Amino acid sequence: MILDSFKLDGKVALVTGAGRGLGRGMALALAEAGADIAGLDYTASEDTAAEVRFFGRRYHMIQCDLRTASVADLNKVVAEVIGGLGRLDILINNAGIIRRAPALEFSEADWDDVLQINLKAAFFLAQAAGRVMVPQGSGKIINVASMLSFQGGIIVPSYTAAKSGIAGITRALANEWAKSGVNVNAIAPGYMATDNTAPLRADANRSAAILERIPAGRWGLPADLMGAVVFLASSASDYVQGAILPVDGGWLTR
Repeated sequence: MILDSFKLDGKVALVTGAGRGLGRGMALALAEAGADIAGLDYTASEDTAAEVRFFGRRYHMIQCDLRTASVADLNKVVAEVIGGLGRLDILINNAGIIRRAPALEFSEADWDDVLQINLKAAFFLAQAAGRVMVPQGSGKIINVASMLSFQGGIIVPSYTAAKSGIAGITRALANEWAKSGVNVNAIAPGYMATDNTAPLRADANRSAAILERIPAGRWGLPADLMGAVVFLASSASDYVQGAILPVDGGWLTR
């Protein structure tokens, strides 16, 4: 039956930024679909762990600050997942930060921090995961892109650069690894009610302008990504490669 192709029983997923927001929502979706979860965050993700275990799934907590993590550290993360949960089938590159300032004033530190977490760490985690998935002949890598993978944004040059890069490496890795049974795709969330957008939602004029452009008429929620992430993590998406799937309430159609 078609619904069986969405099941993740016996699979292990590594989710970065699993402690809150979109990462937590995606981790719970994968657990509900049957996967065991390795949750990476810079602080303890106890709440996510408890909710994953509620579904009867295992949860392996990894504390790692991606802002300072080396490539060697990221390789150790993948080794820890396999050591703790026995395998690795799914990688969700979700962790990210945003820094806001006009381009004429943007600092080197804000550039480097955002590119390190949002792009460099995502690529090298994908590389480490790919070194496991390519030899085993299967795997799903799901990057988290953005509306700014398609657009320029306002006063977020490093975030725009990183998310444009995420779209590019998603396509590049799909081109290399599809023949080995590894699917590499991305989800591009629209304007979501998370910590990253708190300043926008607190600005009444900016929030109203954003909502006016969203055909769905509301901010997105972590739950809105659950169906998309389960689809891309499951065998239902085996012939989907290099796609950037917007989950945006119609923002890009305006």
